[in-house]
Amino acid sequence: MSQSSTNLYLRFPIARRIEHWVMMLSFTLLGITGLAQKFSGHPVAVSILNTLGGIENLRTIHHIAAIVMMFGTAWHILVMGYSVFVLRDQMSMLPSLQDAKDGIQALLYNIGFAKTYPQMGRYTFEEKMEYWAFVWGAAVMGMTGFLMWNPITATQYLPGQFVPAAKAAHGGEAVLAVLAIIIWHMYGVHIKRFNKAMFTGKQTEAEMLHEHPLELADMKAGITDRRPDAATLRKRKMIYYPIAAIVTLGMLAGIFGFINAEETALTTITPLTESEIYSPQQAPQP
Repeated sequence: MSQSSTNLYLRFPIARRIEHWVMMLSFTLLGITGLAQKFSGHPVAVSILNTLGGIENLRTIHHIAAIVMMFGTAWHILVMGYSVFVLRDQMSMLPSLQDAKDGIQALLYNIGFAKTYPQMGRYTFEEKMEYWAFVWGAAVMGMTGFLMWNPITATQYLPGQFVPAAKAAHGGEAVLAVLAIIIWHMYGVHIKRFNKAMFTGKQTEAEMLHEHPLELADMKAGITDRRPDAATLRKRKMIYYPIAAIVTLGMLAGIFGFINAEETALTTITPLTESEIYSPQQAPQP
């Protein structure tokens, strides 16, 4: 067995892997329960609805999964803040001009017009595209989800047409997101080359050389793990923790408001009586 297949490099610590699987589970539940509502007449959707015990259970599961994703997003923001401000890790997920060049070179390589595949670092241009597509999707789904979850509150500030528009955008983005995961993510991560990093947290030297050669070079040069000294770390934590606490309270308040802005329309609107539903007008007597 070669040394390159036995040397292991840590890519994702346990906390990041747990975060990934929690978000994956919530996304999966959102996709199943959401598409079952969007395509409610399809036999598969009817089967899912019956299995889960009806539309109210389906919507409850959908809402719980959405709440989990909101908390997961809040946690991710706090972790990223700690990583960037306290540890001063590189913001390697930010897109750059080099990513565009790598994408063009990868395309030319795949169609036979380039001799070499691009050499990439911590995150490839494909991984960055997936990440920022998720950020965009989460923002769209969050805004449109609020309008659908709280239509009465929303229409106090926005025209009523925004609610059906939000429903259309929410469903369309859901289809796009699910297809992106099934076609793009599953193929790139689990079919083209099975990546075990989110299961084990590590990759072999051969895998790193194939997927992240620039990061591997930095690791071997010892420039990827430059942690500040204890005094500097303590000083940064004293600044970051109060800010993080305020941001956390703001995000929790936002999530609470999202969930509890109003009750459902069935309980907030007085039901119409039969006489109010249809009351024909008498023609005037000549």
